[in-house]
Amino acid sequence: MMEVVAAKSYEITRCEDKNGILLFYSEAGVLRIIPQNGGIVRVSFSEEAEFSPEQGRDYDGFINGIKYKLMESSTSFFIKSSEGQIIISKKTGAVSFENDNGRLLLKERAFEPRFLEKITLYQTVGNLKVEEIETADGLKKKVKEAEKRECGYAYKTRNYFCFDEDEILLGLGQGEHGEWNLRNTTYYGHQGNRKISIPFMISSKNYGILLSTESLFMFEEKDNEAYLQTEADFYLDYFFLFGDNLFDVVKNFRRITGKAAMLPNWAYGYIQSKERYQSQKEILDTAKEFRKRKIGVDCLVLDWLSWPDGQWGQKSFDKERFPDPKKMTAKLHEMGIHFMMSIWPNMSQGTADNTEFMDAGLLFPGTDVYNAFEKAGRDIYWKQIEKSLYPAGVDGWWCDSSEPITPEWGHIIEPSAGEKYCEYKKDADNIMPFERANSYGKYHALGIWENQRKQDHDKRVVNLTRSGWAGSQKYGTILWSGDISASWQCLRNQVRAGLQIAASGMPYWTMDTGAFFVKKGRNWFWNGQYPDGITEEYKKLYVRWLEFAAFLPVFRAHGTDIEREPWAFGDEGNRYYEAICKTIELRYQLMPYIYSVGALVCLEDGTFIRPLLFDFGNDKKARYISDQYMFGPSIMVCPVVDDQNERNIYLPEGTKWYDFYTKECYKGGQDISYKCPLDKIPLFVKEGSIIPMKKPELCTRDMNDNAVEVSVYPGCDGSFRLYEDSGDGYGYEKGNYHIKSYYWNEEKQELTEDYS
Repeated sequence: MMEVVAAKSYEITRCEDKNGILLFYSEAGVLRIIPQNGGIVRVSFSEEAEFSPEQGRDYDGFINGIKYKLMESSTSFFIKSSEGQIIISKKTGAVSFENDNGRLLLKERAFEPRFLEKITLYQTVGNLKVEEIETADGLKKKVKEAEKRECGYAYKTRNYFCFDEDEILLGLGQGEHGEWNLRNTTYYGHQGNRKISIPFMISSKNYGILLSTESLFMFEEKDNEAYLQTEADFYLDYFFLFGDNLFDVVKNFRRITGKAAMLPNWAYGYIQSKERYQSQKEILDTAKEFRKRKIGVDCLVLDWLSWPDGQWGQKSFDKERFPDPKKMTAKLHEMGIHFMMSIWPNMSQGTADNTEFMDAGLLFPGTDVYNAFEKAGRDIYWKQIEKSLYPAGVDGWWCDSSEPITPEWGHIIEPSAGEKYCEYKKDADNIMPFERANSYGKYHALGIWENQRKQDHDKRVVNLTRSGWAGSQKYGTILWSGDISASWQCLRNQVRAGLQIAASGMPYWTMDTGAFFVKKGRNWFWNGQYPDGITEEYKKLYVRWLEFAAFLPVFRAHGTDIEREPWAFGDEGNRYYEAICKTIELRYQLMPYIYSVGALVCLEDGTFIRPLLFDFGNDKKARYISDQYMFGPSIMVCPVVDDQNERNIYLPEGTKWYDFYTKECYKGGQDISYKCPLDKIPLFVKEGSIIPMKKPELCTRDMNDNAVEVSVYPGCDGSFRLYEDSGDGYGYEKGNYHIKSYYWNEEKQELTEDYS
């Protein structure tokens, strides 16, 4: 008979306290716990009693000790601080977390709470078999086979947790199919055209879990067992984040991963994009048409093919179609319109940019994608931008295809979630460090950020990117949901997608309003439901989608198959055209409120949009709602996500609510049926709110001198902090801004102001 090989024991044999780092030794390895100030605990486990600085390299700088007491009983160790208690089972090493009131928040599985499996890391060195695949993202090179050599080792890690029956888990990034509560699901953490994975999740019990990994990961719960798994780490490692509420939890996420950068004022205005503007003349004609029609717009966007024909990704303008890009941007700037353009991490073979990377040895094997993990690669990439694009007056970057691989787009039939994960895993391992296969987008953004900051202190970095990772928010990034397809179901899914990315700690998000694909094509992803393009049915969907988009951090329209400017949907007097114009105007009217909320995202680690769970976590009905959300502290947005003109709205308990348009007051804790004419998205304002507004103009610049008008929604005391600065540049980092505080006294029915 075969001889059994017994597993090593996790029973703790001794404990050491090394200047705020607690080590618990067992036969299986070493459990490391680092309590940190503000409600953060780092939990790590190594089989080798070593903790490589490579793991969580971006987070090692966060060491902020807290006073604690280490105690023990016959069964457990206890680490007590003013912010909570950590309990470690002597028998199994399982860790539990309690808040400062002794309430159990989370516990690891009582037996065998964690596993590590050693894996070999490989580097591709030659004998490549490469397949070229034509996709909607252009020609992609896929390494099918390659000679590899060993270059080290890492661990697949798995940590088991026990959750309460009614606990809600949100986060882990933006899914493709309307993912919501993660309980009793399998979630595959990888990047994709329509998927942005972030290794952070929050709980309705007011805590969060952040994995320090940069590798692929997954969450699974079934048959009453739940675990988080990573594919390639140097040891098992996660942060447990306490909080009195979910806002505190997100603040702790930002304390570890970095503060969000502040966007310029113009980035909150309307951004018009489409696939694609053909020439300098077309862009300027479009700008003139916006101004002629007196429709607000702050940015026009140039999609792919700014480069000479046949030179995909080359960072230079085609001279025939863009004879004088600097003159073009100057004319746009005169009209108060900014210019954003698409740039790519892949450059076709034979282009000057590709050749420069190839000569430096900074292309991923078998591909035309540059190595953004290397600083030298990031510096070359910026040097190429600096040579031809930045001097032309470009105001923002659209970093497309920043995953940078999308194997799921090489298929006619949509792969299953597990197939997508496995294919991404295989393809990423063939070209890039496997232990960093999920974080390319963050390093790509870092290169733009660090180099533009060196060159220009007067222009804030704006980077619209399709992929990100924990920490991307530091680099001026705006995430968007990829090339989605037009349907009412997709619109419903987008509401959830935006709220999930917010629950994942990422503050700035947008989408292709009206969906990228409108018509139905051969491939699974080209799945719009409107083969005839702009029909009456699609116009209604588009207007409802635009109304939703107007209440996102960034307000942007984009897509293919059809035109996207407002006049594509009608003309003056047409109800769809008028609804579009009215929606854009409302966005500009609310600009003082929006810019102030955006400022607090940066200054105070705030959360721009968020599920009702954040603000009304004790409301047992509100916490499950996924088609209403808060936009800043005061406005509840209730998008219309079907073709009806009436919808049910739940008004959370504990406050009164005002109809934004009529100021009719409703009692909280009830459902209402609300009529939704085409030109109105249902908006409700909490009692005690103060909302600053301005007379809308055609761009944010032209609103600078307009007086702030304040609307008060009485019922209880309230306050609002109006943020004002130059609108661009990094003076805010040096305190070059001022805040005007408004206070409403309910008893006196009095509004007062205070400057700081």
